Amino acid sequence: MPQSVLAVVVARLLHGKHVMAAAVSHTWRRPLDAREQMILRLVVRSFIDTAGPVGSRTLTRRHPLGLSPASVRNTMSDLEALGYLRHPYTSAGRMPTELGYRAFVDDLMDLPELSTMEKRLLKAKLDRLMDDEDELFRESSRILSRMSSLLGVVLSPKISTGILDRIDVVPLPSPRVMIVISVRSRLVQTIIYETCVDIKRHDLDRIVLLLNERLAGLRLEEIRRTYEDRTRDLDDDKTGIVQLILRERSVLFNDRVQGRLSRGGTQQLLRQPEFKNTEEMRRLIKMIEDEGFVVQLFESQSPALEMGQAAVSIGSEINESTVSEYSVVTARYQLGETVGTVGVLGPMRMDYERAIALVEHMATLLNRPALSK
Repeated sequence: MPQSVLAVVVARLLHGKHVMAAAVSHTWRRPLDAREQMILRLVVRSFIDTAGPVGSRTLTRRHPLGLSPASVRNTMSDLEALGYLRHPYTSAGRMPTELGYRAFVDDLMDLPELSTMEKRLLKAKLDRLMDDEDELFRESSRILSRMSSLLGVVLSPKISTGILDRIDVVPLPSPRVMIVISVRSRLVQTIIYETCVDIKRHDLDRIVLLLNERLAGLRLEEIRRTYEDRTRDLDDDKTGIVQLILRERSVLFNDRVQGRLSRGGTQQLLRQPEFKNTEEMRRLIKMIEDEGFVVQLFESQSPALEMGQAAVSIGSEINESTVSEYSVVTARYQLGETVGTVGVLGPMRMDYERAIALVEHMATLLNRPALSK
């Protein structure tokens, strides 16, 4: 193993900063020797920079390898036979395969890191928005895009993972009520329903008090599952609220897709060479505009072991055929008791070191595990 690659592996182990790969099974292949690792690393880097196939003469001209073009060409042929490189055309140089990118991310790239100046500027910019979460998420997605030339995505936390602070029921002009679900991390969900009962204030206050005594302090997903058992004896409710919540519990105590997604950088992404084709561009725009699809895509990626640590899904690892030519980098952040997701999407030929560094640092900036009520 080359000394530089060995240093990366050791540093990852010492700092606990390995990048978790999405679960994927490839046919067993023999370990790459030092020369193969060096050549594969250079080919991936060159292809990321230029978007063009990489030839042996290009590598020997640009890098002091101490190898002849013929030796490099033979090594590239071996890497192609092993499935790490491929020929886009008969007489062209090579480009990485999905397996080549995976090997690069897992073993060959440098430790992802932003500069001290970049970290300082990002923190200063986002600190000013901490009291306005909607704008914070929007600006975070835009920054991710600008600094990576990829699609930047921030998903606000899933309310179902939060702990209920209280339920409020607000009478509106008859025959409607507004049910307010407040979660400890200051997330609030409000839904208006029509009722067929003339609700008296003292009856409403009593039933709301009982519901809060039984449900406050539980996670919303647990309330959704156990609400019926916890309220079975409240059959003397004259307001109809207990039964209304029972009927609507899958909505009240669940996550809504609408409004959770902040994304930025469609135009940045479309400037990538992969989207010169009009049909590919149209397909990408259609996909990005589907809010439900984007939310599901980012939340379905295998999370890393630790909060704020990046997970990388490449090509077919994403388990979604419409994005099999893309890669997704995600990390989770914590807002009080709830968990959100931040990440980027782009072509497989993305700058993984840059993308991972940005996503991990953005997750760190958004992370606020202990919020005061």
